[in-house]
Amino acid sequence: MPQFPPQLPHGEFQEIFPDIFFLTGQIKVESDPISEFSRNMVVIRDGMDLTLVNSIRLNSAGLAALDHLGTVKAIVRLGGFHGRDDAFYLNRYQADLWTPEGMTFTRGEKTDQFLLDGQDGPIPGSSAFVFDTPELPEAILHLKCHGGILITCDSFQNMRGPDKYFNDHAAESKARLGFFKQAVIGPGWRKFAKPETNDVERVLELQFNHFLSAHGEPLLHDAYRAVALSVKGGDVS
Repeated sequence: MPQFPPQLPHGEFQEIFPDIFFLTGQIKVESDPISEFSRNMVVIRDGMDLTLVNSIRLNSAGLAALDHLGTVKAIVRLGGFHGRDDAFYLNRYQADLWTPEGMTFTRGEKTDQFLLDGQDGPIPGSSAFVFDTPELPEAILHLKCHGGILITCDSFQNMRGPDKYFNDHAAESKARLGFFKQAVIGPGWRKFAKPETNDVERVLELQFNHFLSAHGEPLLHDAYRAVALSVKGGDVS
């Protein structure tokens, strides 16, 4: 069996909306000192077909729960800083990998379908929003159900404070860098990917009420207002 990054702690699936599931787990960045913090995966079910967005490798009980939901058909990698566990799922399920153009890989993955701005995504009723200006690929999956749902990676985050997956170093550093804000434009993404202001502002052309990020809590029912406040009040240039 190919070697994949080790499985890390995670929680259980929550059904946020019918057929839309949310799971929080841990990511460990092998820096000095080591940084441990939380990340999220979204699973969308269409019939019995499953699409995994911002994948997290699950333990045996988690994989059994995933298989109980349906059959994994697609993996979506939205951001250049993510994708650690995609190869595990591609090997296990022979699913299609969807990414923005320009994505690079380290574990033999290849893009099967491109996420193209304004074009259909892997789920019926979904479309891709693709940023034009960052130095690394970054996209958002827009679902048109339930008044509109954005699924983001690093571009917009909703961490309100450290949770059980944080170590002390990550809690201190992310507080200092401004991560713990509602619907914040990702500080790390803003610093290293360098998106331009007018590119980020295009997000407000989408219709949505809810927002599920790779980092932070679900933001339900008031997401457009919160994102608009971040966009209009933030300096991302």
